[in-house]
Amino acid sequence: MDFKKVLKERRSIRRYSSKKVSVSDLTAVCEAARFIPVAGNIYTVRLVIVSDEKKKEQLAEAALSQDFIAKAPFVIVVCSDLKQLRRSYGTRAEIYGKQQAGAAIENMLLKVTELGLASCWVGATDDNAVKRVLKIPEDIQIEALLPLANPLGKEEAKKKPDLSFITYFEKWGQRTAKPAKKPY
Repeated sequence: MDFKKVLKERRSIRRYSSKKVSVSDLTAVCEAARFIPVAGNIYTVRLVIVSDEKKKEQLAEAALSQDFIAKAPFVIVVCSDLKQLRRSYGTRAEIYGKQQAGAAIENMLLKVTELGLASCWVGATDDNAVKRVLKIPEDIQIEALLPLANPLGKEEAKKKPDLSFITYFEKWGQRTAKPAKKPY
């Protein structure tokens, strides 16, 4: 699929069909998480893949009762292990870790779209509950849950902001670009 089309087609989909997702598609989605920019070449992103029905139900509950999560064949729990990053970057590690996780999640969501699958970036979770369900160590950060499924139907596109609404030039609030001054 053309990259521009992938960008425009990406949706947060919460209605899933009962059709299975292949292991090769699951692998391709997870593989997309590896190709991100990382501070100091220190990879912090970790993925926990969940297919157990009971655990998926517990994750849906931990995600503030977002029941659609349990209906997906797989749930990918995106985590960050910041230990090595903290040694190299101190307090900046938290920022770099979030940046890496966001890049990995977006890469995965774009791959989901390219494959014609469905997912939704779920960030509202009781992190301690997720850690208990999956036996994730206390010092590991929970970044998001990504249910992975086949879509039930076609989702309508939601309106995105116009580029002029999110772009400033040279300083905050300046909506138009000023012509560069001639050097003479």
